[in-house]
Amino acid sequence: MNDKQRVAEHAAEKIQNGMLVGLGTGSTANYFIEALARRHLHESLQIQVVASSVVSTIKAKQLGLPLRSMEHVAELDVYVDGADEVAPDLTLLKGRGADLVREKLLAKASAAFWVLIDNSKTVEHIGQNFPIPIEVMPFAWQLVQNSLSAMGGQGQLRKNGDGLFVTSYGSLVLDTAFDKQIDGKRLNAELNDIPGIVEHGIFAQLATAVFCSHEGVLAEKTV
Repeated sequence: MNDKQRVAEHAAEKIQNGMLVGLGTGSTANYFIEALARRHLHESLQIQVVASSVVSTIKAKQLGLPLRSMEHVAELDVYVDGADEVAPDLTLLKGRGADLVREKLLAKASAAFWVLIDNSKTVEHIGQNFPIPIEVMPFAWQLVQNSLSAMGGQGQLRKNGDGLFVTSYGSLVLDTAFDKQIDGKRLNAELNDIPGIVEHGIFAQLATAVFCSHEGVLAEKTV
């Protein structure tokens, strides 16, 4: 069992009967969905799930998990997902898979947000290892790019083969690197104030617990 599997199994064991559970997207989230489905099948765990992407929806359906549509959900008990980076104050970087809108909606609507990582995802500051994904309205991308440049950010449109990457909502993604160390919470607020940005990959003050596995040792950090 690798670290991603171990932390996913740990989170699945904490799910209780009657919960409405939000499912993240990505390799670690897949392990969690599989572990949750086993409990549902073998332990008759009574739950419902809401998925953050088409990929997770299909996987949950294939494994027999009872699905609810996001359109019919106002709040959740817990949302469980991975992250690309986790800073010491539990600010996250997410969205390299570009499911930003659904992921942040579910994280915000949940009473608890559990983040599953291995030790490679811990950083000293957001943007240390990856650029910040910023989803933008197609007609506004150059205006947003100029605003980011004034903040010290270098935004490049994400490519998809010979063309541009387009999200499921028809948006473009500016992957943005900043020329100096940035405070994730401050940048979160600044990005929220830029017109034309649909959503961005900084998840500030949303995570309630981070489960991290490193070489078989599991650690839990809570807010």
